[in-house]
Amino acid sequence: MATKAIVIGSGFSGITAAASLAQKGYEVTILEKNEVLGGRARKFEVDGFTFDMGPSWYWMPEVFEQFFQKFGKQRANYYDLVRLDPSYTIFFGEQEIMNVPAKEEALYELFENYEPGSSLKLKKFLEEAAYKYKVGMEEFVFKPGHSILEFADLRVFKSLFRLQMFSSISSQIRGLFKHPKLIQLLEFPVLFLGATPQNTPAMYSLMNYADLILGTWYPMGGMHKIIEGMVQVAKELGVTIIPNQEVQHIYIPNGHATKVITQDREYHAEVVVGSADYHHIEQQLIATEKRQYSAAYWDKRTMAPSSLLFYLGINKKLNNLQHHNLFFDEDFGLHAEEIYTTPKWPTAPLFYACMASKTDDSIAPEGCENLFLLVPVAPDLEDTEELREKYYQIIMDRLEQLTGQEICSAVVYKRSFAHKDFKADYHAFKGNAYGLANTLLQTAILKPKMRSKKVKNLFYTGQLTTPGPGVPPSIISGQVVAEEIYKTIKP
Repeated sequence: MATKAIVIGSGFSGITAAASLAQKGYEVTILEKNEVLGGRARKFEVDGFTFDMGPSWYWMPEVFEQFFQKFGKQRANYYDLVRLDPSYTIFFGEQEIMNVPAKEEALYELFENYEPGSSLKLKKFLEEAAYKYKVGMEEFVFKPGHSILEFADLRVFKSLFRLQMFSSISSQIRGLFKHPKLIQLLEFPVLFLGATPQNTPAMYSLMNYADLILGTWYPMGGMHKIIEGMVQVAKELGVTIIPNQEVQHIYIPNGHATKVITQDREYHAEVVVGSADYHHIEQQLIATEKRQYSAAYWDKRTMAPSSLLFYLGINKKLNNLQHHNLFFDEDFGLHAEEIYTTPKWPTAPLFYACMASKTDDSIAPEGCENLFLLVPVAPDLEDTEELREKYYQIIMDRLEQLTGQEICSAVVYKRSFAHKDFKADYHAFKGNAYGLANTLLQTAILKPKMRSKKVKNLFYTGQLTTPGPGVPPSIISGQVVAEEIYKTIKP
């Protein structure tokens, strides 16, 4: 009999872990709380519109390619991929719009237009970022983060300094560039990591390489096509996936998890992988004495932001919007401070608009647009319908003003999603959207551990453990945890 592995959650890390374990000979079952698979990358369909509920940026395409290749498959057999050009647009004001080009030479021209002489600095910056990306991907992200000894290799140790682990990305960028709009362009990607640029290690300029050189892509049909492809691979490998199974307890006699109990069934297990919210699994699903972290430990973690999201169906075509649009027409620093330093609903929010129907006609009825709006906000805030509606009006007024068109009257479908929903749908700690912030004190071995020290066959994967938040890191996390299980518990 093959070793039975139960994976809790069907997000990117859970499906990856399940497929990787099945390939190694384990008998794998995924238990998913919700009806639709994909975790935060779920989708829903209404009135001819198809909405991706969570991730909308497709960066680091080689991570997705490698996932499928690992199982002898080709990504192209599951979904078509297109590169966006411009990669995205930044609105600094009504007459201040920056289209970020996909082509490298055009990017250098853009920098020169804003700050003469800056293209040479950008070239140097991106060369360093390319090195960090290469070393980060080859030496760091695939390490499980159990011990400092993982980094004892002299070559790796030396690279720690060249990687600039101990200075901030903000200081690096501001030491090279003076124009505030170029600084905002270069600091923007690290916001995905869940901390201010001032508190994010300069190593993460690797995100600029991913953004500006590797490019921004889109899977035709929507981000959920990735999930559908990964699910198909997992099923072909023999993984059983059961939706509508909310885990309520993990039974752990004698230091080993033996059963995973849902609302209506018990599943026997010889390995348990927590791909759902780490905090929820540890603090709610297992007995107190089996937890390796206290409630106080979790409360002291720096969480990445939550989000206020709006899914809008528009009954006409819109002008002056690209696929990805960043609205930086308000104070970047103030909004960041109100997320990270003095948490509260933002005074004047920056926001993001994704109009994927600009690229993909299939996700909206003919003559209509599919619009996804996101306001990054601090986790653990009061979340009421009145607050949601207040911010809807604020950002819609600015969206109309900055794009020069009426939009509100054309909204034929509207749904909001914020803290309460992140908690209800994903058990997200403090209603966070992106997991644990990638600050220096929460990097690598300083993250919550992938392997439980108190339960010998309990493992964790996803955005609250190694390597961190984001879709590609979650896929990598699932691969790494499967390797760790294989080293410890043979199928």
